[in-house]
Amino acid sequence: MSAKKTKPVNRIAAENRRARYDYFIEDTLETGIVLEGSEVKALREGKANITESYASVEDGELWLINAYIPPFSHAKADAFSHNERRRRKLLVHKRELSRLWQATGRQGMTLVPTKLYFSEGGRAKLEIGLAKGKKAPDKRAVEAKRDWQRSKARLMRERG
Repeated sequence: MSAKKTKPVNRIAAENRRARYDYFIEDTLETGIVLEGSEVKALREGKANITESYASVEDGELWLINAYIPPFSHAKADAFSHNERRRRKLLVHKRELSRLWQATGRQGMTLVPTKLYFSEGGRAKLEIGLAKGKKAPDKRAVEAKRDWQRSKARLMRERG
C-alpha cells in the first residue's frame, strides 16, 4: 500500500490584511511576478511586506510598486543583494491588462496587492484586487455588522 499523496497547500509569503479593511475588493486576479534569485530566497523566509504597496499600469505593463522584500539573510552583502523596494514587473495576459487599465482609468479603481504566495509548482504569485476605497462611515458599518454577527453567533451557541 502506498501512502496517499496530499495536494500541497499554497505557502503564503506575505499578506495584506489591511486591504479588506480599507477597500471594497470587487475582483481578484492572480499574476506572476518577476523576481531575482535573492528575492525568491528572501520570500521563502517569509519576511516580505506588501501592506504599503500598490500595482500600476504604465507603458502597457503592470508593475508592483513599493513592495518590501528584505535582503536574503545568508547571502553575501554585495554580490547577490537586491534593492528592497524596487519596482517589480507583474505578468498578466494582454486582455487582463487592458481590463485593469480601463477599470483604473475610467472607474477610478485601485489595484491593491492582497497576497504574495508560492503556487503548487513553486512559483511566486501575487494576488491583486481591483478595489474601491472605503470612507470612514463604510468602515464603521462593516465593523458594526461584524460585531452583530459575532454576538448573534454567541447567543445561538448559548441558547441552542
